[in-house]
Amino acid sequence: MFHWLAEFLTQYFSVFNVFHYITVRAILSTLTALGLSLWLGPHMIQWLQSRQMGQQVRELGPKSHYIKQGTPTMGGVLILVTLIGSTVLWGNLHNRFLWLVMAVTLGFGAIGWLDDYQKIAKKNSKGLSAKHKYILQSVLAMVAAIYLYIVFKNSGHTSVMIPFLKEVFIPLGILFIPFAYFVIVGTSNAVNLTDGLDGLAILPSVLIAGAFGVFAYVAGHAEFAKYLLVPSVPGAGELAIFCGALVGAGLGFLWFNAYPAMIFMGDVGALALGAALGTIALVVRQELVLFIMGGVFVMETVSVMLQVASFKLTGKRLFKMAPIHHHFELKGWPEPHVIVRFWIITVVLVLIGLATLKIR
Repeated sequence: MFHWLAEFLTQYFSVFNVFHYITVRAILSTLTALGLSLWLGPHMIQWLQSRQMGQQVRELGPKSHYIKQGTPTMGGVLILVTLIGSTVLWGNLHNRFLWLVMAVTLGFGAIGWLDDYQKIAKKNSKGLSAKHKYILQSVLAMVAAIYLYIVFKNSGHTSVMIPFLKEVFIPLGILFIPFAYFVIVGTSNAVNLTDGLDGLAILPSVLIAGAFGVFAYVAGHAEFAKYLLVPSVPGAGELAIFCGALVGAGLGFLWFNAYPAMIFMGDVGALALGAALGTIALVVRQELVLFIMGGVFVMETVSVMLQVASFKLTGKRLFKMAPIHHHFELKGWPEPHVIVRFWIITVVLVLIGLATLKIR
């Protein structure tokens, strides 16, 4: 919105030229989302408390989590409001990739909202059935995947780039559609599985979004993309505005979600953030880098898969409880230790992901 206004005002005041720069608008988007989050956060917490929209703790979960019972949830609405609001304010609304990512984010957020509402209305931790949730996710992800396949007009944009290797690509062709589908749905659910401790999912999402802001800027800049040997995707640079907004909205939410949490994001936030990161990775053609930087999300998901497979095949559990962050809790790690150590792992993995820009 302000991008359009700046274009109009530039003809009268040259100072408004500064708002044409993606870097400037990305910074302003971050600060705007952060400021809005810190301002709106207390009001949302109070409103959720007045409506008794509290967390329902699983009976099979760690006993230390019982104290969380009743803590306001659905805080992901705060993230979405500030994220989308800041993106609309500072982004170029003529950019199709920006609209795609916002649409996917809001769509998965709506699915999460339905799930959270079911949990609150029925006073249990199950929420929307897994079948219905998966169907809704599949429809949205498939539409996004088909749209990207149509938009990407050359084979380079439907190929998977191998990190750390110089100009090594795996062409997918029409198989790009199911690949993109699994990236979006998989990342969405991986973040959701990770969101089990105070702040555990939000800071990794922020760190990955910040890194993808760099990838988006590079991919959208033809000269930088050529120099760093990454796929050039015209228009992708504008996603740096969205990534900046996600960083600001996430940090603002973490202010209230840090241990001991005053509010939880719920599925409305976790599903939306995961889908957003997956879609951005597809646009900038860095799906395997997402796999690296989101190593904590991958670890959490794999732990659940291994736990289920082991129990069905042998009747024994590999972990004390899955996802794996609960395993460490039951081993005696204090919750803040689990959280911070997983954050540290993510910092290292994000740095490795950023290194792929130069090491080829």
